Amino acid sequence: MKRPWAVSLIVALRPTQWTKNAVVLAAWIFALGDRTQQVSLSSFWTALQAAVLFCLVSSAIYLINDIRDVPWDRMHPKKQKRPIAAGELSIPAASSLAGLLLIAGLGQAWLVAPALCGVLAVYVALQLGYCFFLKKIALIDLFVIASGFVLRALAGALALQVTISPWLLLCTLLLALFLALCKRRHEKVVLADTAAETRQNMGQYSEKLLDQLIVIVSSTTVMSYSLYTLWPDTIAKFGTPLLGLTIPFVIFGLFRYLDLVYRHEQGDRPERILLTDGPLLIDLALYGLTVVFVLLFKNG
Repeated sequence: MKRPWAVSLIVALRPTQWTKNAVVLAAWIFALGDRTQQVSLSSFWTALQAAVLFCLVSSAIYLINDIRDVPWDRMHPKKQKRPIAAGELSIPAASSLAGLLLIAGLGQAWLVAPALCGVLAVYVALQLGYCFFLKKIALIDLFVIASGFVLRALAGALALQVTISPWLLLCTLLLALFLALCKRRHEKVVLADTAAETRQNMGQYSEKLLDQLIVIVSSTTVMSYSLYTLWPDTIAKFGTPLLGLTIPFVIFGLFRYLDLVYRHEQGDRPERILLTDGPLLIDLALYGLTVVFVLLFKNG
């Protein structure tokens, strides 16, 4: 059944993917408890504005990507239902909307902070490279995806004019690589014979390689986050060693995600999992509450 044009337009923007842009807020959250930085509760709106601008720009990239991938999407069991692939949204209309979103996002970013505009411009250039060429190169495609999350975290820091820990950037990179690898594994294993047809570089991956890389990256993620929370500089900045209490939640989150990937054959849509899986939602909530408790009551 064909969707109304307005609904198709909204679906094409992929609003469920906007959850990725919550990473932009990380700089504000951790700078708020940092005694060496001047960040207030009111500055949250600046960070939120930066996140919204990333939503606009990323939606433009999704439109461009869907225009580019129409032949492959029409062979994919799920992607063939995307508005452009299904013929519900014309390519000229999608192209015009993508252009408007890019202009609006980059223009407003310049008004917020020129440095933020610079990061968004780098993000756009990198994602365009991904859409037209880099997605065809195995392993490189994973790092392009992960670098988008690092740029999001960096954008939040630049918008607020605060310093973000290199440890947080490293953890962001590793977690993004973990999610990307799990997604590739799902495509390789679950889609099986059609994987190489629906994604141009899947023939360059093997299930064994992906499994090994997932083990490496998940282990490194836990180690890096643990080192960050227990590092002397981190303890000095936040005035407490209790951020280490959040480590079990990070470990459980990775364990739960791996359970969904390997036992339940999920992992193709990380944003959907993070919004719908009960145990993960509870884990994220407990993680957030623990961070807030530690930062608010560290001197109590």
